[in-house]
Amino acid sequence: MSQPRQSRALVIVNTDFCSSDGDVVFGTRRGAKREAEKLSSILSRLNYKVKLTHNKTAKEIEDLYQQECCCEHGEYFVSVISSHGKEGLIFGCDSEPVKLTRIFQILSSEKCLVLTKIPKIFFIQACRGTEFDQGVVVECDSGEPEPECEPDCFSGYLSIPPQTVVMFACSPGYVAFLNIFGSMFLQALLKVLEGEERHLALNRLMTRINWEVAFCCQARGTYEGCKEMPCFITNLLQEVFPFSA
Repeated sequence: MSQPRQSRALVIVNTDFCSSDGDVVFGTRRGAKREAEKLSSILSRLNYKVKLTHNKTAKEIEDLYQQECCCEHGEYFVSVISSHGKEGLIFGCDSEPVKLTRIFQILSSEKCLVLTKIPKIFFIQACRGTEFDQGVVVECDSGEPEPECEPDCFSGYLSIPPQTVVMFACSPGYVAFLNIFGSMFLQALLKVLEGEERHLALNRLMTRINWEVAFCCQARGTYEGCKEMPCFITNLLQEVFPFSA
């Protein structure tokens, strides 16, 4: 009996950025490489065939997604992008922008027949603006709040193709934090994938990540006390369990 095809995962992490004339444009993203390697390792343990890439230009990033259209895929396609960014785009290591809608278009059913019916799941660690989230004081007398409600904060213009889920590290307009130990968002994702929560349906798993970042993480040092609020957008029509290996 033939073995089922492995689900695929594409992990893109950019840490060093220069312009076409060699000038340093953005700061070095210390901690991002090690974090991406950990994610790649755990996705491999969850039976994904993982492709991990470092410091890719804008054109190379687009090419990586074009290549996925020629691969054999299993039940799911997962992609993690860790880079500098702005609302609606991320930057290649050449400091050139890549529109997220361009990536989604490459993997749409019109362009990529092999992924038409396969859930496509994106985790994007990048800033979406320059605002700092100061957080709010939450008062409750019922212990930890149940992380069951989906947030509805996302960019109205951001269209995604069918069977796609996108989870952002932060809300529109805000920065996403990263230090030498990693990012709030991807560290929370790692924690969930390493625990029993990985068996949850995807929308519940992402809501659990929201709770973890919102209630257990805050910035230190220069931005002492600042918070971060991930959010996600989905057009799946059914519950999926992509990490319940």
